[in-house]
Amino acid sequence: MIKHYPHKQLGHANHGWLKSKFHFSFANYYNPARMGFGKLRVINDDWIAPETGFPLHPHKNMEIITFLRTGAITHQDNVGNKGDTKAGEVQVMSAGSGIVHSEYNRAKAPLTLFQIWIETNKLNVKPRWETKKFPTQQKLKLTLLASGFEEDENDALFINQHARIYGGKLAKEAIIEHGIHHQAYILASDGMFKIEDNTNNVTMNKGDGAEITQENSVRLRALTDCEIIIIDTV
Repeated sequence: MIKHYPHKQLGHANHGWLKSKFHFSFANYYNPARMGFGKLRVINDDWIAPETGFPLHPHKNMEIITFLRTGAITHQDNVGNKGDTKAGEVQVMSAGSGIVHSEYNRAKAPLTLFQIWIETNKLNVKPRWETKKFPTQQKLKLTLLASGFEEDENDALFINQHARIYGGKLAKEAIIEHGIHHQAYILASDGMFKIEDNTNNVTMNKGDGAEITQENSVRLRALTDCEIIIIDTV
């Protein structure tokens, strides 16, 4: 089953320096029908102005994954981590027993990113932060970006949940089959593509989201060059 959430129907906020689209309830946006999807709690599609960002603030017991679409973001926290994550790269922060961090756009141009929060399956772990560059060329399958499964530890960033996050670019007219382990939320990061299951299909445009349930796999058909993210989680 495919349930489509067009970009124009998402929650939103405009703070001037920060413009956000919310796939689920977050901050001042509250929709009782959109409180999450399984253990997936937050997907924010953020635009951040140059030389602005989020000052120091705390998190606890949450897996926070950031996918940079354009630009770069600078992270710094109270446990000694500091670094930049650039477009095409992914960072993971396990908030664990508690972490205080800041994130800033230090560049002269805006940046765009997806911030994804997944509820942890292990409380009060030692806080940690990692970033990794993944292949960005167009290809015939999506790259595994983050995973909570031991067998994936050499290929992906680790998260404390039985989930996998895939992402990558497909060239126009590419068609791939993507397996689903649990249930999946699919994001159209860029371009246009179709999601097809055994009974129907949905056309995804930039910024759209879609829930996939009761399916073992879906077919992705690129209508233009596109970038796709898939979050497969309990």
